[in-house]
Amino acid sequence: MNLEDTIVAISTPPGRGGLGVVRLSGRDAVGVAAATLRGAALEPWRASLAELLDAEGRVVDQVVVTFFRAPRSYTAEDLIEISCHGSPVVLRHAVERALAAGARLAEPGEFTLRAFLRGRIDLPQAEAVRDLIAATTLYQARIAAQQAGGSVSRRIAPLKEGLLELIALLEAGIDFAEDDVSVAPAAEILRRLQPIRAGVRRLAESYQYGALVREGLTLALVGRPNVGKSSLFNRLLEQDRAIVTDIPGTTRDLVSETAAIAGIPVKLYDTAGIRQPSGLVESLGIERSYQAMADADLTLVVVDLSAPLQDEDRALLAKAQSQGRCLLVGNKADLASGPLPGPRGTPAIAVSALTGEGIPRLREQILEAVAPQGVFEQETGFITSLRHAGLLRESASYLDKAAGAVEAAIPHEMLLLDLHAALRPLDAITGATTADDILNRIFATFCIGK
Repeated sequence: MNLEDTIVAISTPPGRGGLGVVRLSGRDAVGVAAATLRGAALEPWRASLAELLDAEGRVVDQVVVTFFRAPRSYTAEDLIEISCHGSPVVLRHAVERALAAGARLAEPGEFTLRAFLRGRIDLPQAEAVRDLIAATTLYQARIAAQQAGGSVSRRIAPLKEGLLELIALLEAGIDFAEDDVSVAPAAEILRRLQPIRAGVRRLAESYQYGALVREGLTLALVGRPNVGKSSLFNRLLEQDRAIVTDIPGTTRDLVSETAAIAGIPVKLYDTAGIRQPSGLVESLGIERSYQAMADADLTLVVVDLSAPLQDEDRALLAKAQSQGRCLLVGNKADLASGPLPGPRGTPAIAVSALTGEGIPRLREQILEAVAPQGVFEQETGFITSLRHAGLLRESASYLDKAAGAVEAAIPHEMLLLDLHAALRPLDAITGATTADDILNRIFATFCIGK
């Protein structure tokens, strides 16, 4: 990949639409655009009307051209955006004309890679651009936009600054030891080190919730036939997706759909009612129900509040508890004569899929079951990248070693080895010391025109 080339790519999704955008970036972007278009003013920071020509000089489309002059552009290079009518044929022709004029086709993520390498954005911001494009809920998009604006870097910056100050203090003490300049005592080193350790570890632990925001979770609804699993599935989904009848065993196979709870994508699985199977088809459906329980992040064991708790309900709840996190949900609360105690006195979450009673509380309980308490008030204070979480854990590990070295009165020369080792992962997050293989792995996941 030659980063001095002028590159071109379609930046809008494949398919037909009202508009499509072709991007050019590089030192020859203006010349390539001039050879491709007729009538373009190509004045910085202005949009102008132009005509897209074919090789014989005939008009193919009327377009709008916007010129962003370096360094005040997304890539910090001369960048031109050509807005065409959204026909795949027209967009492809615009790219072909640019290629003929000397541009080359951009690699995946190359526009954002150039923005990073030229200092327009740091690495967490670049990764957040990818997350913003991939967002499926408004909450995901808002978090990604905040991170693209530098929220992760702003959280890490004071931790790095404190660590650098401590390193400088210890190195100065070593350098001037012969001049009787006092080295910081152990208590002072620990005082400086403690908030850095706590901040790094807190940020690493926030990935537990950040992973949910980015990846979502899977939720399986299980229970005996006719307890209202499909009705509850439709109520959580807020649409009639699963077939609902009074006939036991209507659901024979997994039905899945994605909803959003507090902005977190949740893949819901409506399963076959679990009972003694009456045939091969129902038996296969029940096997898939058990598999869905095993694979889900959270299982909702649904029971019928209008009838006494059955031994099959208790057995199913015990199985769900043995496999992971689960909630007991009592459906048909509108028909219940009283509260249903769960095993060991734990009450069920009473809901009515018919009337919607208890559904908001159930949504809250779902989130509380899969994420730490109080984390939902956070807007920017968590990590959504597994790469960031791993590096933060690595840094925290070295900081713990450094604290142990101070308490053991190990010489400061050795202590500095741990402090420098703790700094390297933080640098790797912001891109200060990023290796080429990390860059390639990150930017290869981008779409071509971004």
